[in-house]
Amino acid sequence: MISVKSFAFNPFQTNMYVLSDESLEAIVIDPSFSNAQEHAYFDSYILNNKLKLVGVFNTHLHFDHCLGAAYLDQKYGLNYAAHIDGLPFIDGAAKQASYYGLQITEIFAPKLFINGTDKIKFGKSELRILETPGHAAGSLCFVSDTDKFVITGDVLFKESIGRTDLPTGDLDLLLESIHTKLFSLGGDYKVYPGHGPKTSIAEEIARNPFLKFDEIP
Repeated sequence: MISVKSFAFNPFQTNMYVLSDESLEAIVIDPSFSNAQEHAYFDSYILNNKLKLVGVFNTHLHFDHCLGAAYLDQKYGLNYAAHIDGLPFIDGAAKQASYYGLQITEIFAPKLFINGTDKIKFGKSELRILETPGHAAGSLCFVSDTDKFVITGDVLFKESIGRTDLPTGDLDLLLESIHTKLFSLGGDYKVYPGHGPKTSIAEEIARNPFLKFDEIP
């Protein structure tokens, strides 16, 4: 069984997830921590739970989701993996951050690349990858069919959906990704989003004001 631990880090309260199983191997999804206090909080969780980090993966490469990538590389020797289509966001990260009053010199770029044909494996567990464009080029969602959950990044939130007014955003693509890739998982799948509280596919089919869907698969 996969344990899902969430942390809301940085000024955007971006959700960072640590997934682990009984083997004590663990992965990080969306390393969003941005300061020494957040680093220490994360390190304490890893140490206290005797976890061995074996991988880092990003749902997409907007800067608030990868602020902690350099720290994980320096501290744990782990580069992170993302879809190659998101790389242009790395080059523009400092400029994008400045729009929100944040001063960052650069964002650490991924050296590993994944797509919908890949699997993420750690310990005795496996996640499959869905390519879900619309919010940003290279957006991915990570699915556990065994434990019935999906990590959606900024594609789907509790009673909301991802922005499409940023570069490479496309509302039609986003809605298609949600309806064809996420809603088809089934209503009993839990949803762990990039911001805000967890939800479920069933809840979003029933209550999300941005979406229309007639029945739960």
